[in-house]
Amino acid sequence: MKKTLLLFTACTLMLFPPLHAQETDQVIENIIKEANENSQLENLGHQLMDVIGPRLVGTPEMKQAHDWAVKTYEGWGISAENEQWGEWRGWERGITHIDLIEPRVRSLSGMQLAWSPGTKKPVVAEVVLLPEAQDSAAFADVISKVKGKLVMISMPQMTGRPDDNWEEFATNKSFEKMKANREEQTNAWRKKIRNTGYNGRNLPEALENAGAVGIITLNWSRGFGANKVFSASTKKIPTIDLSLEDYGMVYRLAESGNKPKLRIVAESKELGAVPAFNTIATIKGTEKPEEYIILSAHFDSWDGATGATDNGTGTLVMMEAMRILKKMYPNPKRTIIAGHWGSEEQGLNGSRSFVKDNPEIVENLQALFNQDNGTGRVVNLSGGGFLHAYDYLGRWMEAVPEEISGEIETNFPGTPAGGGSDYASFVAAGAPAFSLSSISWSYWNYTWHTNLDTYDKIVFDDVRNNAILTAILAYKASEDPERTSREKSVLPLNRRTGEQMTWPEPRDATRNGGLD
Repeated sequence: MKKTLLLFTACTLMLFPPLHAQETDQVIENIIKEANENSQLENLGHQLMDVIGPRLVGTPEMKQAHDWAVKTYEGWGISAENEQWGEWRGWERGITHIDLIEPRVRSLSGMQLAWSPGTKKPVVAEVVLLPEAQDSAAFADVISKVKGKLVMISMPQMTGRPDDNWEEFATNKSFEKMKANREEQTNAWRKKIRNTGYNGRNLPEALENAGAVGIITLNWSRGFGANKVFSASTKKIPTIDLSLEDYGMVYRLAESGNKPKLRIVAESKELGAVPAFNTIATIKGTEKPEEYIILSAHFDSWDGATGATDNGTGTLVMMEAMRILKKMYPNPKRTIIAGHWGSEEQGLNGSRSFVKDNPEIVENLQALFNQDNGTGRVVNLSGGGFLHAYDYLGRWMEAVPEEISGEIETNFPGTPAGGGSDYASFVAAGAPAFSLSSISWSYWNYTWHTNLDTYDKIVFDDVRNNAILTAILAYKASEDPERTSREKSVLPLNRRTGEQMTWPEPRDATRNGGLD
């Protein structure tokens, strides 16, 4: 999921009526009982995160996950298939081993960035800092100093403690001093990068062309032990991300003239162009099979860890909801689809492809429910700019147990999402698609795109609540005798520009990723 903040219009907090005020619905009671007494979430999470692992588009693990999902759905009596929407640069992560060998010996904590070139044999070289220069012309004169060297291109952090840790234990004077020093350091570092004439994306390639044998980065996530792990931009030499602690140590050694030397093994493989898929599971409708409800979650992840909360938990919610619905509501009035989208992380590519390739489904979409911001229980539901969204979402939410619905703040009519996650692909096409937004659980600092996004971060009680919520919403949307309205609200002024907001435009996917 991209870290995109949604703009919300001013609205009134609404609480939905409790379940006990409604007439007993046996299907809903069965949904809740099945979710609580026969949950498959823990096993599904183990299979997806521990056994298969990360799901970077273009990797063997991504294809393995698609095949596993199809097989799992078929085991529940649900038809499913992998639908190809494009091709992507194929890449397979191998062993990464990084050792400090001078001035002392120590194995370091780090990994290749995604799609980083591998090493045919171990790279052994001195580590140097990014050369200083007054401007780009001066940098062109000194860049040759990196030839044969490993180059550190990220700012070292002056503290490895998160701000909330400082706030808890430091004196106010010490905390404010640290923040001021860090701001001064950050501004100086930004100027240093600007003076090279390059930016964070093209600087590594410039150093590669100048003869560097490897790039070393740090992308700290402002949490203990947490780094963001994204992709490399080098073509022939490895790009390695080190932990904050080891990056800082090596940086200080180089800065103090101790000439640290590293030995790097990075056994990744290039696999050429490989197919990219969405996994689509379907429970066919009986009365209105040409109208649709979609349960939406992206299937891919970055591969710094195993993608547990981004978006393993969203995937588990939709799979578990489908399993429960098939068992407790096997003959829905409308067709219910689970969409497990590929390559969300590179620009909503799977869902954008689906929207473009399946106009009849988009045109006849009753509702889409998307979950993609961590393991927490759902606490926010917006109307997404659809003027009458409260009329139908309100009807459906009345059936949700108060212990779940009572946690949820609502925003109607809200404003449409321009990006952020896959529901935005459908919103741009004018289809009623909604984000089930979760409580944080320190998502942005500790698990979003980090090396710590692993099975142990899943809060299964919250995920179970989300599966119940999703299954009930899908059931009620299917049973509703009315079609949902697509009438759009008049959008408010953009606070930044002062101009009236406009509805987002549909965009096609990148269908040949990383292959140019």
